[in-house]
Amino acid sequence: MAAPKKGRSASAQSKPGRSLALILIAIVALTGGMFASGHTTPRLGIDLAGGTSITLRAVPEKGQESAINKTNMDTAVDIMNRRVNGLGVSEAEVQTQGDRNIIVNIPKGTNSEEARQQVGTTAKLYFRPVIATEASAGATPSTSPSASSSASGSPSSSTTPKATGSSSASSSVSPSDTATSQGRAVTDALKADATPSASASDSASSSASPSPSGSSATSDANAKLEAQYTALDCSKKSVQNTVGKSAKATESTVACGENDGVWFKYLLGPAAVDGTEVKKAQAIYNTTTAAGWQVTMDFTGSGSKKFADITGQLAKNTQPQNQFGIVLDGQVVSAPSVSSSIAGGSAEISGSFTQEEAQSLANMLSYGALPLTFKEDSVTTVTAALGGEQLHAGLIAGAIGLALVVIYLLIFYRGLSVIAIPSLLVSAMLTYVIMALLGPAIGFALNLPAVCGAIVAIGITADSFIVFFERIRDEIREGRTLRPAVERAWPRARRTILVSDFVSFLAAAVLFIVTVGKVQGFAFTLGLTTVLDVVVVFLFTKPLMTLLARRKFFANGHKWSGLDPKALGAKAPLRRTRRPHAPVDPKEA
Repeated sequence: MAAPKKGRSASAQSKPGRSLALILIAIVALTGGMFASGHTTPRLGIDLAGGTSITLRAVPEKGQESAINKTNMDTAVDIMNRRVNGLGVSEAEVQTQGDRNIIVNIPKGTNSEEARQQVGTTAKLYFRPVIATEASAGATPSTSPSASSSASGSPSSSTTPKATGSSSASSSVSPSDTATSQGRAVTDALKADATPSASASDSASSSASPSPSGSSATSDANAKLEAQYTALDCSKKSVQNTVGKSAKATESTVACGENDGVWFKYLLGPAAVDGTEVKKAQAIYNTTTAAGWQVTMDFTGSGSKKFADITGQLAKNTQPQNQFGIVLDGQVVSAPSVSSSIAGGSAEISGSFTQEEAQSLANMLSYGALPLTFKEDSVTTVTAALGGEQLHAGLIAGAIGLALVVIYLLIFYRGLSVIAIPSLLVSAMLTYVIMALLGPAIGFALNLPAVCGAIVAIGITADSFIVFFERIRDEIREGRTLRPAVERAWPRARRTILVSDFVSFLAAAVLFIVTVGKVQGFAFTLGLTTVLDVVVVFLFTKPLMTLLARRKFFANGHKWSGLDPKALGAKAPLRRTRRPHAPVDPKEA
C-alpha cells in the first residue's frame, strides 16, 4: 500500500487544527460584525414581511432601443426612489434587476394604489420664477444654489447674447437675518414679483382693477406663504421629499433644492412653462469655449413664447429674482440665472456640470421625469398576516427537511453523524450571519423563494458528506485501516464534491441572470449556500474527520462508528511487504 504523499499535502493532513481554527475565526468575525452593525436578523422580503412589490420593465420607444442603458436606468431609479420616499416610506427599496427591469418594494402600511401611481409615470415638471432663496437652517452655503449655472439663448442665435453672469453667494434673504427681517424681505419680494402665470394674466386682463375682496385674499395667501417659507427647514429629509409636491401650477409655492451638498429653500412664483413644453433636451460638451458640459433645450411653439416672456421679465430683476427654478416632483433640481430674454425656441444651461450631472438634468428636461417608458409587469400585495404565515410555513419546512437529513445520517452513518451534524450547523450559522450582513450591505431581502433555496441547500450540503463518507468506506472495504483510508479517500471525494457544487452553482448563476422578480432570491440563496458548502467541507468536515480518525472508537471500527469493517464486508487487511534485497555479487563483496 502506498503511503500518503510527503511534503505540503502531508503537512496539511497532519495539522487539521489550523483549518478548524481558521473557520472558527471567520465565524467569530462575521458574527461580531453582525452584532456591531445592529442587523441581527436578515431583512425580510415583501412576501414575508407584508407590503407591495411592483415590477417595471423598460420599453424602448420606436427607433430608440439604445436609450435603455445603465445611465438612464440609474436616473429612473433615483427619481422613483424620491417618489416612493415622498410617500413617507422609510424602508422602501428601489433597485434595478437585469438590464431593463426595476423592482419597487414598499413595506406594509403604504397605500399600494398611491404607490403604483407614483412610480413608473411621468412626473410634473415646471419652470417657476424664483422669488427668494436661502440656505436651509443650520447650513453654511459655500455657493449660491445657482452660482454654477446660467441660461442663455441658442448658440446659433446672434440676436440673443449669452448670459455669462452667475449669482453671488448671497440671496434676497440672508441666512443670518432674524425672522422679522426675513418676513419683511419676503413680503417685499412678493409685492415686487411681476411674473404672473398665463392663467393669472388672462384673469387680470378681464378686469381692469382687482376687487377689495381679491386684494384681501391675495394678502392672506401671501402671508401664509411667508409663514411657510420662514418656517421651512430643508435639512430634514422628510421635508425635502414632500414640500411643494401638491402645489398647483397657478399658485406660488415653497420648495427645497440641493447644491454641492447644501440644501436651500426656495420661494417660487406660479409656473411659467410646463415641462411638457420642452420638446428635446440633451447634454453636450462645448469645445469652443471653456463652458464644458452644457444642457441644451428646444421648446415647442407655445413653450418658446412662454419661455421668452419669463426670461425677459426675469432679466430685469436682480439676484436671485433673475433665476428660474426647474422643479421636478416639487423639488428644485436646478435654478439657472438669466441676463436677457431668450427667444427662438432654444436655450442652453451652462455651469460647473460634470457629464453625469448634465446628462441627468437633460433626461429630466427631455422626458418630463423618467428617461424611459416603463410597463408594469406585475404587482404583488401581501398583508402582514399572510407574510407571517408564509414565513412560519417556510421555517417549519426547513426544520422538517433538516430533521429528515439528521435521521437519515443517524440511521445509515451512525457515529459519523458526529461529523455531519456539526458541519450542517456550521453551514447554517454561516448562511444566517451572511444573510443578515448582506441586508444593509447590498439590500438583500429574504423572500419565500430564497427560503426554498436554503432548504434545497440542506440536501446539497448533506450530499457532500455522503460522498466523502462513502469514499472512506470503499477504502475500508479494500482492507485499509481508517487513517490511511481517510487520506486516500479525500482526493477522490474532493473532485466529485467540486464538480457537483460547480454544476449547482452554474445552475444558480444562470437562473439568477435569466430570471426576474422573486425567483432571483432562490437562485441567489442556492448559489451562496453552494459556495459555503465547499468552504465547510474543506475547512471543517475534512479536518474534523482527520482528527476523529485518530480516536479508538473510529479507528478500531466500533459497530456504532459507521465504519465497522465486518459490517462493510471488508477484505483481509492489506499488509506492507518488503521488497527482497538484490543478490550481492561475490566479486563486489
